[in-house]
Amino acid sequence: MASRLNPFLTFNGNARQAMEFYAGVFGGRPAFNTFAEFGAGDSADADRISFGLLETGAGYTIMAGDVASDARYQPMAGISVSLSGDDAGLLRGYWDNLSASGTTTMPLAKQPWGDEFGMCTDKFGVSWMVNIGQPQA
Repeated sequence: MASRLNPFLTFNGNARQAMEFYAGVFGGRPAFNTFAEFGAGDSADADRISFGLLETGAGYTIMAGDVASDARYQPMAGISVSLSGDDAGLLRGYWDNLSASGTTTMPLAKQPWGDEFGMCTDKFGVSWMVNIGQPQA
């Protein structure tokens, strides 16, 4: 396998719900391993997600997990997941689903550089940027 770069998102007990939400947005079927499956069956974290994986037909890979309940959870900050391309219908659909129950920080709109661009934070606290490139003449 060639190397690849993809996000690993951290949650505080709701990684399963977040990954199921992303599967609804992007397609694919999430796979999960709980802390119990990795030897913590008797802990308060047994049902938390240690590792979640979503691979989509579009070639996206999102990984996620919950922090252990005795660890200090720090919400994601200073990073956004960026989606870009020129398939306007597909990207607008992603935008609509990600932003619908979250917060729009910059509406998806035509920008001075010619593309459509917007920023939002979804209902799980993950920041997204969507850039729809204009077809080159």
